[in-house]
Amino acid sequence: MSSYKYILVLLFGICSTVGYTQEILTAEQALATALENNYEIRMAKNELRIDSLSHSPGFAGMLPRVNAFLDDNNSIQNLEQTRSDGTVNSQDDAKNNSLNYGVELDWTLFDGFKMFATHQRLKEQRNLGSNTLKESIIGNLSDVLITYYDLVQQQQQLAALDSTVVISKQRVTLAQNRFDIGKASKLEVLNAEVDLNTDQTLFLEQQELFANTKVVLNRLLARDIQTSFSVEAEIKIDSGLFLPDLKAMAMENNPELLSHIIQNKIAKLKFKEIRASRYPTVIARTSYNFSESESSLGFTTNSSSHGLRYGVGINMNIFDGLNQNRSEKIAKLEIDNSKILIEQQQKTLLSQLHIAHQTYQTNLKLIALEHKNDAMAKENLEITMEKYRIGIIPTIEFRTAQLNYINAQLRYSNAVFKAKLSEISLKALSGNLPL
Repeated sequence: MSSYKYILVLLFGICSTVGYTQEILTAEQALATALENNYEIRMAKNELRIDSLSHSPGFAGMLPRVNAFLDDNNSIQNLEQTRSDGTVNSQDDAKNNSLNYGVELDWTLFDGFKMFATHQRLKEQRNLGSNTLKESIIGNLSDVLITYYDLVQQQQQLAALDSTVVISKQRVTLAQNRFDIGKASKLEVLNAEVDLNTDQTLFLEQQELFANTKVVLNRLLARDIQTSFSVEAEIKIDSGLFLPDLKAMAMENNPELLSHIIQNKIAKLKFKEIRASRYPTVIARTSYNFSESESSLGFTTNSSSHGLRYGVGINMNIFDGLNQNRSEKIAKLEIDNSKILIEQQQKTLLSQLHIAHQTYQTNLKLIALEHKNDAMAKENLEITMEKYRIGIIPTIEFRTAQLNYINAQLRYSNAVFKAKLSEISLKALSGNLPL
């Protein structure tokens, strides 16, 4: 094997070794870390806990309310009383005390079935919270996966740019040797050095982009932004996504569509709550009271009592300025709007799936095409390097072959990345991302 072929073998192996000096963070590990740490996901989980606590018979008004009470009143007054027979009684600093205490219970027995509608609405509110959590998870995990595979692509491009820098250095060395023995002009050396500087600039810019994207991923994972890690070397594409299957899953699992469906149920239950005001409200009341009083002046100077009180209260809205009718009409319009939003979201979702799937299929074809181009560019570079070494082709032809090779690598890497983006988009729309 010639020295140049050895260099090529070394260069073509760079892509499989660059970035493995650090601990590798897999896509699955990134998703698991985001599920645990991501701030938006954690807040959505707390919102779901709030909705779960709110779904209770007590919040719906189905349970009785029990209160304890205590009322203690005292007074010191100068009193003067004139009775009907003309007798006058007076006393300075007369003391009067009264003490009332006990336990009372109120229980709404009937409110036009409003309490049952409220209880069901709170349940749907909890379901909406659960769906909102899923929507937050899918959105944030999509961002994590996109950023992660962007890093994989950038790592591949970094390796490709690193390889072209090595080739350019070899070219500078060869051009200098040819100049030293009088077989090349100084211009050939200068051109080689200029091309090397260009390649090194592109490599440094790619290094900066790679480092900055790592910071972005660490932020999405809600961990120290300076955490050092590497990513996998290759991007694996799921090529078995079929549009009819995706449509069926989206109609059942898409969180945005499910949110509109749940909101429609909530709107209907709110109407039932408003409608309930047309019926009477029946409230049972009971209490056990203790009462004591003392008076320094009067017919009765001391009294006490205790016992049970009970009764039923009924109230009904007879006329409220037609507000009841207006409230019901508004609630019906909100139900209609929620139905329109469901239809709109269904059409939008199907449109997004069609566009994303078409892009997905195109990207799969581009992967196959760019893979062939990459193989041909590699073979062409091998032949061109050997010819350049023995001096039978000009510098510009060598540089063209070199650029063709690096561009073929970058295009292939970009095609794979775009296909992965299409895959992530389709799975997110169908609610089928790994959670």
